[in-house]
Amino acid sequence: MTQAFAFATATEILFGRGKLVEAPARIAALGRRVLLVGGATPARAAPLASALAAAGCTVTHFAVPREPDVPLIEAGVALARTTGADVVAALGGGAVIDAGKAIAAMVPAPRPMLDHLEVVGLGLPLDVAPLPFIAIPTTAGTGAEVTRNAVIGVPDHARKVSLRDARMLPRLALVDPALTDGCPRAITLASGLDAITQVIEPFTSTRANPLTDALCADAIPRGLAALKRLMQSEDAQARDEMAWVSLCGGLTLANAGLGAVHGLAGPLGGLTGAAHGAICGALLPHVLRANRRAVADPARLDRVAGWLSEAFESAPDMDSAAQALSAWSQSAGLPGLAAQGIGPEARAAAAQAAATSSSMKANPAALSAADLVAVQDAAA
Repeated sequence: MTQAFAFATATEILFGRGKLVEAPARIAALGRRVLLVGGATPARAAPLASALAAAGCTVTHFAVPREPDVPLIEAGVALARTTGADVVAALGGGAVIDAGKAIAAMVPAPRPMLDHLEVVGLGLPLDVAPLPFIAIPTTAGTGAEVTRNAVIGVPDHARKVSLRDARMLPRLALVDPALTDGCPRAITLASGLDAITQVIEPFTSTRANPLTDALCADAIPRGLAALKRLMQSEDAQARDEMAWVSLCGGLTLANAGLGAVHGLAGPLGGLTGAAHGAICGALLPHVLRANRRAVADPARLDRVAGWLSEAFESAPDMDSAAQALSAWSQSAGLPGLAAQGIGPEARAAAAQAAATSSSMKANPAALSAADLVAVQDAAA
């Protein structure tokens, strides 16, 4: 009998090179007063802003120069309310999309954001549906364009936690791989390893289902091959592949959960400010080894080891395959945790904090705080 499951995602996904030209009309159909959320460089969003103005929209820019935290989101919400925004569009990487998603959620909300944050707040569902939200990613990593949560830093608690509600799924996810062309090598590596982590963890998750399995089993080997090519040279086809893998990661993590890599990455990012993708890339091989040693049924992890061994020409056991992945990542320029500014105190605190992380709930094996410290020490 086929396993019963549910699967939720954005109302519509547009995927393909050149699809950005459809964005202005799609956004204008949802609202005429647009809050356009972008990165630190406004020029990146300028062509879209001009096209929206030509379509009859009033556009207000909001810049996201860092990973989003509570003060940044509150500033965006205040701006959106002041300008009467009736639709939010985000053009940028995962931080930009998470910020746009959170702003769209909180503009109509009568409660303060802390009431809705997990772990450090009350974790309440939204009282009012968010503004229509359109996500347009410019990196291939987080898959945030098809997830129902936004990761927000809470400086007072030195944590990154989620604002989560099923209605936060974007009205439209427009994925144009051409927007990732020429992405700097270091960002391509870190975001690419994050994308690969986000198809490996849902595949090994205790909440995996037939649809997430199908997406992950397709995406894992394709992502490994494409990222290897991009570390050698710019390659439009490999960019298209990584955009697909990132999208699959968002689709699958939203429906099957993640695991210990992300269970640790959230606290580590909040404690140190280190980049999320680089943390995930450093942790992934060592979490895979720890899970393989502790898991009751190793079949799924052994399949992952097989894909890794094929990509990196190692023996097919997990110890060898994970070591090959770690060695390749380091040779491509990925720094270890210590080089990212993550010291022993932060690693110990993250191991304790991971116990309350939503990501840890779907990890395939029970890992103790001591196990999690050992994983991080190995990744240092």
